[in-house]
Amino acid sequence: MNPEEINVGIAYNEYVSSETKKIEKLSEETVKDMAMDVYHQISEFGYRPKLVPLVNDLYEFMHKITDQKLDVVINLCEGYKDRPFMEFCVASLFELMAVRYTGNPARTLGLCQNKYQTKLMLHGAGLPVAKGQLVASPDDITFHQFPAIVKPNNEDASLGIYPHSVVRTPEELEIQVRQVLTTYNQPALVEQYIAGREFNVAVMDIEAPKALPVSEIDFSKVPKGYPHICSYEAKWFEGHVLFDTTVPICPAKLSAAKQKQLQTLATKAFRLMGCRDYARVDFRMNKQGRPYILEVNPNPDVSLNAGYARGLRAAQIEYSDFWDRIIRKTYQRNR
Repeated sequence: MNPEEINVGIAYNEYVSSETKKIEKLSEETVKDMAMDVYHQISEFGYRPKLVPLVNDLYEFMHKITDQKLDVVINLCEGYKDRPFMEFCVASLFELMAVRYTGNPARTLGLCQNKYQTKLMLHGAGLPVAKGQLVASPDDITFHQFPAIVKPNNEDASLGIYPHSVVRTPEELEIQVRQVLTTYNQPALVEQYIAGREFNVAVMDIEAPKALPVSEIDFSKVPKGYPHICSYEAKWFEGHVLFDTTVPICPAKLSAAKQKQLQTLATKAFRLMGCRDYARVDFRMNKQGRPYILEVNPNPDVSLNAGYARGLRAAQIEYSDFWDRIIRKTYQRNR
């Protein structure tokens, strides 16, 4: 079947400034840019995609999908009305509408949005994770293994992760837990801070899950005094010293054995969490070379300059060819 015969829509959530209650907005504003990357690339491949933004009116969004009789929807939605935790709800809507959509199913999106639940599942399957505690009140804190890192339990894109998220005393821990509870209105995840290196592995699932070459987040140029973490500034604040000195490298400089170890763990995590089509698995590796899974991201940034696309390039897979394969696989999927 020729590309122009498959009616493709690209669904994405459009940033609405009047609705947001967060400090962080940059990660949400880039979703449209990601959609445009996909739009232009698959257009060059021969598809004639339609952009389907999700703004405020859910019924209008649904009508755009049904009225255009889309065969496949590329689901780039990361929430609804600036609420990332509603990411899985959009996928649920597609399922209720019997719409074929790319990416991960609603159940997986919902599971992985809960970092602590994901940690429990990974640990239960014998996969390596850092020790941690879910904290709903400062009075509940029992974790006292320092240094530790505190993050919102249900956010993504490094939301709520800053240099001061790494804490070294009980007093700092309580302050940071209160900050997360107040700012994000959700439990705080307190974890053992793994000093060392950070990696991520993109996994592509066409006929079977396949781990792409390992990427590293290189912190070697980060100024003294800053923790070596992929903070919100490092990921989104262009011109910030942490953005400029936190450098992604793909493929990572690792032995073949370590590459294989991370790829195997990533594939196991992908399968365990019920992932489909694509996902990214993030790791820390301590100074003794032991890896720990940080999280499974079932809806990673798939824009041209993001980490997933770097993995594709390192595997010598064209970005447009990747999307062609995903679209065709989705088209063959039962409604």
